[in-house]
Amino acid sequence: MESSEVGSATQGSGINAVLPYAAWTIVLTGMVGSLFFSEVMELPPCVLCWYQRIAMYPMILIIGIGIIRRDPSWKIYALSLSLVGLAISIYHNLLYYGFIPESITPCTVGVPCNAVQLEWLGFITIPLMGLVGFISLTLCLLAYRSKED
Repeated sequence: MESSEVGSATQGSGINAVLPYAAWTIVLTGMVGSLFFSEVMELPPCVLCWYQRIAMYPMILIIGIGIIRRDPSWKIYALSLSLVGLAISIYHNLLYYGFIPESITPCTVGVPCNAVQLEWLGFITIPLMGLVGFISLTLCLLAYRSKED
């Protein structure tokens, strides 16, 4: 199969067509989930959680508008925010699980970034949920191929 045939087979068909919607759903779930934890369950977010929200929240509009307008440039904006959020989330998890000493943390005011506020099934924590969300989102964005790619 020639490269032009491969490209036309993946654009707008199969899983590639679903990836923008999956990315938008991941962002929506992350946004609603974080607001649920802070506003409904009254768990105050730490500094690193706020930074991750800053990376996550704008993507609801970036990806949504990109899907509606069929504008392929949305991917680079969403991917850059996702990678920033992923880096913050990796740092947060390393700090949370004790791989980074607490002395070099930005969480000096408010809730400590390594405080256990929630733990499901003995291992699912808020920082881990954020990490899984950013990894899933980044993989969706990297796998997506627009017509211009």
